[in-house]
Amino acid sequence: MDVVGTMFFKDKKLLIDKPRKRPTYQMIGGRVEDKETPLEAAIRECHEELGEEAIFDNNLFELVMDFNEIATSDGVTPIHFYVFKYNGELKGNLNTSEEIEAFKWYESSDGTAILSNTLKNEVVPFCLKNNLIK
Repeated sequence: MDVVGTMFFKDKKLLIDKPRKRPTYQMIGGRVEDKETPLEAAIRECHEELGEEAIFDNNLFELVMDFNEIATSDGVTPIHFYVFKYNGELKGNLNTSEEIEAFKWYESSDGTAILSNTLKNEVVPFCLKNNLIK
């Protein structure tokens, strides 16, 4: 299964969200649908998870990493994860939904206990190594 996530940054912090069905925060993203490219999926998921008042430019998404892992949701499903970096400023307002309970601008001093495995094992180390978050 192919999955996407998008990194948005503000003041050296990474935007993450908390699904209502999960105990940990995750990336903005989700599953790639049939006949959809990873980029198309990333843009669609950003619209769905951030809400109608979030404003971003579809041309500013950049694929920065991809890797294989096991889905956090069930601990057994193999997934291929594509991570995009948004090369601009996210504008407008973020809105929670039936799916998303909360948003957080994450920095490393927040610790890793609140993070999904993808964030904890791959994304946050990448962000720290590349000086994208503090």
